[in-house]
Amino acid sequence: MSKTMEWSKKRQVLILIFIEIILMVLMGLFTNYGPQAVPKVPLKGKPESTKLDNLEFNESIIYPMYQDVHVMIWIGFGFLMTFLKRYGQSAVGLTFLVGAMLVQVALLFDGVSNVGKNGKVPLSLTSLLNADVAVAAPLISMGAVLGKTTYMQLILMGIIELAIFTINKYIGEHCFMAVDAGGSMYVHIFGAYFGLAVSFAFGMKDRPKEHHQEGSTYQSDIFAMIGTVFLWVFWPSFNSAPLQGDDQQRAIINTLLAIAASCVMSFAMSALVSDENKFNMVHVQNSTLAGGVAIGTAAGMMCEPVGALVIGSLAGCLSVLGYKYLTPIIQKQLKIHDTCGVHNLHGMPGIMAGIFGALMAGIASEETYNDSIYQIFPARTPSAGDKLAELRDNLGIDAGLDRTAGQQAAYQLLALVVTLVNALVFGVITGMLLRMDICGTVPEVEKFDDTFHWELNDDVENDVSVKKRENITTRVTEQLSMSHI
Repeated sequence: MSKTMEWSKKRQVLILIFIEIILMVLMGLFTNYGPQAVPKVPLKGKPESTKLDNLEFNESIIYPMYQDVHVMIWIGFGFLMTFLKRYGQSAVGLTFLVGAMLVQVALLFDGVSNVGKNGKVPLSLTSLLNADVAVAAPLISMGAVLGKTTYMQLILMGIIELAIFTINKYIGEHCFMAVDAGGSMYVHIFGAYFGLAVSFAFGMKDRPKEHHQEGSTYQSDIFAMIGTVFLWVFWPSFNSAPLQGDDQQRAIINTLLAIAASCVMSFAMSALVSDENKFNMVHVQNSTLAGGVAIGTAAGMMCEPVGALVIGSLAGCLSVLGYKYLTPIIQKQLKIHDTCGVHNLHGMPGIMAGIFGALMAGIASEETYNDSIYQIFPARTPSAGDKLAELRDNLGIDAGLDRTAGQQAAYQLLALVVTLVNALVFGVITGMLLRMDICGTVPEVEKFDDTFHWELNDDVENDVSVKKRENITTRVTEQLSMSHI
């Protein structure tokens, strides 16, 4: 290893330690325990507040779903990206490192809008859940640049992305009051297109080249299926965790039906587009999950079981076709290298989710939802009058904006467009920043290779060095992501 490379790696370690120290200071200055986690001092002769007891109960039932989401983030995403034959340790290990760093950042960013009178952010199970969901966005982006970045580039990308993610989500939820229960717009679309924009910025500097390490083996594909199965099993919790009551019940049912339909149709479409009508592991690892993304925005809405099955089926088919036909076109024409195919799993199904959510918002009526329509779409609540007084007394609903169903649908589409624009614009800017040397770079010959980040066993090291000598020159043909398709 050259002295320049050695200094670069040591500098990355120092930056990593420095960022963690900064987070410690910020946590000490600006966070404390929320009311649910503080010891109670009951008043003499009076029972503790029933309202606080109810709050603690609601928080306690979040924990099982929070754990489900936790598993999705660290095991699901980590193992899903182990399909690369020489990048398995990096896929799981860097997901572990980046996720652990970014969840702390996400807690701080999420708490900005919840600062108490004492100037501190109260931490609770809800804030932990929100942080986990937020971390999903940069991990999705990581899939687009997997194998081509240093861990500090991933962490810097994640910090910048979480800042923009928080602003974009605030605009969508509080300014547009757009509903996105499963985060298909704010998480999946934002994460996918932010990552693609970063990859595009990388390609502006170094034109992608075919790399001998970018591919899978029989064993690496099996490891990737571990991530797929964990994500598939726990996806209903991801889409329903922020909801309550009958909304949460519908979200669980709708998500299960959609993701089951996408699984079946992905298998079928994979065999259909194959020359020998055989299943393709890339489609099975990824497209089977597309239904969970596509139902996300409307997960808690009354789309009926058949609607969930239809949207899940369409998402599975669209995702497989994207891997088969669209990915090569994007890489050849736009020079965007998408290592994991996040455009097909998160991007296009996310757009489907945004459009479907707008459609369901446009046809939502009080006859179908009863008074719960004002809980699902708070902006449709009357701003004054007897109806508002009734809703406030019975359900504790505050004044809304008197929106019609059509207006709500329009704001849903506006949130979709704004999310896309923010992801693309700030993704390109972030990609340009990541090209600076401060976070290090991965040499072409070291891409998609664990040896760049990890100490490996001697037999593995020797095997890798032989392969590198055999492939020391890389061809100048355009690189195709997932060369094992």
